[in-house]
Amino acid sequence: MDAVEHVTQAPAPKRKRKLAKKKVASKAVAVKQPTANAVTVSDISSVTAMIMRAASDPAIDVNKFERLIAMHKDMAAADAQRAYDENLAAMQSQLPVITRRGKIEIRKKDAQGNRTGDVEQSTGYARWEDINEAIKPVLKKFGFSLSFRVGTATDGKLTVTGILARAGHREETMITLMHDSTGSKNSVQAVGSSTSYGKRYTASALLNLTSRGEDDDGKAGGAPIPISAEQLKALIKLADEAGADKAKFCNVMKVDAMADIPASRFEEAVGQLQRKLKAKALADAKKREKESDFPGDRK
Repeated sequence: MDAVEHVTQAPAPKRKRKLAKKKVASKAVAVKQPTANAVTVSDISSVTAMIMRAASDPAIDVNKFERLIAMHKDMAAADAQRAYDENLAAMQSQLPVITRRGKIEIRKKDAQGNRTGDVEQSTGYARWEDINEAIKPVLKKFGFSLSFRVGTATDGKLTVTGILARAGHREETMITLMHDSTGSKNSVQAVGSSTSYGKRYTASALLNLTSRGEDDDGKAGGAPIPISAEQLKALIKLADEAGADKAKFCNVMKVDAMADIPASRFEEAVGQLQRKLKAKALADAKKREKESDFPGDRK
């Protein structure tokens, strides 16, 4: 009888042990699946402590340890991005409106085809040195750093990448540019001019900067970044080839001058002029066909 009683009572401790294991497992799952909004410094510290304990345990499962490391990395990255977003939003209201003190001037062609005549187009732009001086104190206040990487694209064009970083999180944007050879610049000056433009463009894109002219009398609002001097030169050349009326073209683009065309609409402007150029080429071909005495030119 005593033996029977012993057998019937023996499984009880085993069931308790199994239940205990299940409870531990459920706690582990809860730790491994934190929500993005719930990530806090205490959460990251808890996982760090778990990693430290696991690292000192010679019997630790390597796969579990690697999962702990990956989870800690993901939580830290999510926390860094949250802090980046919060501080960028707070910084926006303190970023200054940049005064456009630089000026791009395009002159009319003379009899030899050189642009030495009267000023045909003139527009202001925010110089990089003015932008840099204005934003540095604000970036420092909110813990941000702004850096740039300059490279060369496969087609030989210059690339400028702007990098805005804070406490382990970074955002990047890149622009590809032709070398700005306007104004009789040498090759070194051309690269320097394009690099400066790239810095202005990427910094403004990352920080959502606005600018205004010196004659705006302090009016708010700013303006989008205009096309570069090289882009303006390309548009004027295309307009001349197409025989386009520049004043009418500016009306179509809703700007006062070609130099005021936003950089974001450069491809649109090129498309408009290329259509005009094709129409002109077709009209010229029909005119030549009509005027030619050669039978092969007639249908």
